[in-house]
Amino acid sequence: MNSKLKKLMLALLSAAVLTGCTGCKKDDPVPDPTPVVEPGEQPTAEPTPEPTPEPTPEPTPEATAEPTPEPTPEPSPEITISEDDVYDTKDEVALYIYTFHHLPSCYMTKKEARKRGWDSGALNRVIKGMCIGGDYFGNYEGLLPDTGEDYYECDIDTMKAKSRGAKRIIYTLDGDVWYTEDHYESFEQLYDGDN
Repeated sequence: MNSKLKKLMLALLSAAVLTGCTGCKKDDPVPDPTPVVEPGEQPTAEPTPEPTPEPTPEPTPEATAEPTPEPTPEPSPEITISEDDVYDTKDEVALYIYTFHHLPSCYMTKKEARKRGWDSGALNRVIKGMCIGGDYFGNYEGLLPDTGEDYYECDIDTMKAKSRGAKRIIYTLDGDVWYTEDHYESFEQLYDGDN
């Protein structure tokens, strides 16, 4: 063999051994070794590698014009309630009404509260541990469906508050439950009593 070919083979073998010892994975590309050129020799040009074609992205499906209706959420497994306990948060009261079809025992109507000395603000300031709820809600804004059932309302998050705030749950005795955080400007249905 001529000395140029021996040197090139030696360089390739050295590069392969060195590359194999540096932790390259099986599928990693092995870099081409730089040929050793002796003084007085002319370097040979290496062929230019052909570019690899870019993968063609798959087309995305077209959106449909009809929105998919959102299913009524099932009671959340991380919330547990008991019919004998006291609740005043959105999720707990909503689940309570959906499950038992009435308010927790810590709620009383405005009429009952007035008999016990309340006139405004959060009821817990006058009667500890109590909240306003159970009064008729007229749906005068017409934002809730006209189902023929009566709507009722209750305050939310007032157990430790000074005012009644804007948060309410509106419900039917069949377990339909809506939530408003902006004092009846908008509603979010939390439970459908028919499901």
